[in-house]
Amino acid sequence: MLLSRYAKRLPRRKEDPMKIPMKARSIGKIVEEQIQKWNVTRRKKEIDESVYPVVTISREPGSGGRIIAESLAEKFNLDLFNQGMIHRMAESTKVSKQVLETLDEKGLNVLDNWIASLVDSKHLWPDQYLKHLMKVVLTIGKHGRAVIVGRGANFILTPESRFRVRVIATIETRIGNISRDYDVSAEKAKRRMIKTESDRRAFIRKYFNSDIGESVNYDLVINTDAVSVGNAVEAIGSAAGLKPV
Repeated sequence: MLLSRYAKRLPRRKEDPMKIPMKARSIGKIVEEQIQKWNVTRRKKEIDESVYPVVTISREPGSGGRIIAESLAEKFNLDLFNQGMIHRMAESTKVSKQVLETLDEKGLNVLDNWIASLVDSKHLWPDQYLKHLMKVVLTIGKHGRAVIVGRGANFILTPESRFRVRVIATIETRIGNISRDYDVSAEKAKRRMIKTESDRRAFIRKYFNSDIGESVNYDLVINTDAVSVGNAVEAIGSAAGLKPV
């Protein structure tokens, strides 16, 4: 698929979510609203984890993974947790504690047992950040009906609670998209792409002893040079067993 055709499908990206300050709402406020939503959902008994696994989206820089995640969440009415939000939740001890308090004792025990198993099987050496990250992501997994972008969520969630997606594209496509989104030259876009990709690979290698690009770590790999955003959303929804509500 030609770059020009692909570029027309994606809106211009004006800001990097990892570098956007929480202007209108603090991360604490956002989490409070999410917890309220979980409480309402629980009371209505709308959660069905067997039917609605959490979709994790790992993406190559400039491949369009962000817009696919947003479109997927909108179509299937799923909670969207982007990389920046997950990162801030894991950084804050207070916020991590708030999130954990949404689980009952049984849920907490299951979470702790899975973390212990994960640490042992993957030979991990979790620091405070990784401990918080795993607990936050696993709590989201227990509530279900969500899309998580980045932060190694596909390596954290239990097999029965996840559907793992990797979004890729050719280097030429990715450079073109980054150049357009950030209004920079192709050379600057290439440098940005290489640095972002290097940082993500290093993060996964450091915390999970894994290769972010290894296809065995995903249930579905989507090449946006050949698949449109709309078709990607349909494919993920069908493969993960999602249904619009």
